[in-house]
Amino acid sequence: MNSTSRTSRKNKSKFKQQNKNRSNGKQNSNHYNGQQNTNTSVSKKQQALLNAPVKLGDEVLVTIHGIGSSGEGVGRVEDFTVFVPFALPGETVKVAINMVKKTYATGRLLEIVTMAPNRIDPHCDLYGFCGGCQLQHITYEGQLSLKTQKVKDVIERIGHQNPDLVKPTLGPKNPWAYRNKMQMPVGGTKGDIQMGFYAMGSHDIVQGTNCPIQSEGNNSIAQACYQIAKEFDIEPYNEHTGKGILRHVIGRIGQSGWMVILVTATDNLPHQEKWVKNLTERVPQVETIVHNVNGKRTNVILGPKNSVLYGDGTITDHIKDLRFTLSPHSFFQVNPEQTTVLYDQALAYADLKGNETVIDAYCGTGTISLFLAHKAKRVIGIEIVEPAINNARENARRNGYDNTEFIVADAAVEMPKLYKAGVRPDVIVFDPIRAGCKEEVLTSAAGMEPKRIVYVSCNPATMARDIEILTHYGYELKEVQPVDMFPMTAHVECVVLMSKVAPSK
Repeated sequence: MNSTSRTSRKNKSKFKQQNKNRSNGKQNSNHYNGQQNTNTSVSKKQQALLNAPVKLGDEVLVTIHGIGSSGEGVGRVEDFTVFVPFALPGETVKVAINMVKKTYATGRLLEIVTMAPNRIDPHCDLYGFCGGCQLQHITYEGQLSLKTQKVKDVIERIGHQNPDLVKPTLGPKNPWAYRNKMQMPVGGTKGDIQMGFYAMGSHDIVQGTNCPIQSEGNNSIAQACYQIAKEFDIEPYNEHTGKGILRHVIGRIGQSGWMVILVTATDNLPHQEKWVKNLTERVPQVETIVHNVNGKRTNVILGPKNSVLYGDGTITDHIKDLRFTLSPHSFFQVNPEQTTVLYDQALAYADLKGNETVIDAYCGTGTISLFLAHKAKRVIGIEIVEPAINNARENARRNGYDNTEFIVADAAVEMPKLYKAGVRPDVIVFDPIRAGCKEEVLTSAAGMEPKRIVYVSCNPATMARDIEILTHYGYELKEVQPVDMFPMTAHVECVVLMSKVAPSK
């Protein structure tokens, strides 16, 4: 595998076979394929498609110069952007154009003509079919480099900041078997049940119960549940018809033991007692089993109703010396080792000496808040989701922190109230969802004039946008530290430090 020529032959053969097997997908009949439009009234969109240097079905050579947000290679044909999944920067590849838009096209990789030196064979046999990973075809050192560059690009292009402020991405010692939570969809038909992973770009299920980025415990749970479902001839759920029973199997690996959640579309789980007996015999580390009911036709995995079949419905996990009780709906980071790295970095940027007031504006279940409470005088957590605040209060009580306050509210509304009440935070921490912060949250935070703002992000693009907004309210970007929470995938998290600009004399 270390030989470039042997790797080249294997990868060319692998991608040819993958592309032979992989469906090209349905093409929109409105896409142009090079034929002249006889309609004299041509829209700007249609004209752009006609003027594009590539047409649907073309086979072209593309030199890859960058990486996209989803891990795909980015190249150009006559200055026209082409995205190519599984291609790497520095490679020249032959692709079949399978989609053309006004400003870009996508291509299916046919052959690697010139190979990048850091390309390797994927570790997983399902790679390229399963949509879970996007970067197994590059060395882990190469993955970290790509993720660093990805953050630098958005910091410069979207945030209009100096990309040299981005530090090298921090990765784990072992980039495999890190996920402590597994969610496997169930499909197929009665008598031919399928369980595994969604195929790339679809909800077609790729059969498989052994994932190399999952903890071995979750793979054991998946294999046992799949065999039991087959033995009991459980009817799988069909998301197209809304009929069937078993929808998802979820595993969670904690310090105290393991949790299994069986999600059904019906109120009853057939052979309920046998499920418990078989699972606990085959996987004795299972501490609790929960039956969750989700009868809605939705992409949301868990429904609101839980029935505990075994144990008490919870497991215990920890981050450093903090203990957390996890129920089926509890949010918890899926990579324990890198979570510590991420939160330690946020704590370092907060630079707490013991007398500070800190606001955690998207506190969730209070994990970062409790890290901060260890060194701050007072921590105020704000979260609009009430169950999460209930968990945060319980987590604070369990860990003995009485210097925390958790408020159910919209941060944009609550922070001006706190300011009027005399609260003057020294530090404000953001850890928003992928969409980033609402601008009114950013303006409210800036209006409180904290010395430092610490921004924890799972989406570098929206993070860069929010950094740019904060610079207009008197804050200066000091440093960005990417952290690889999800090796083998295109995702990267970041911790950002911004400081209040001192007024000029």
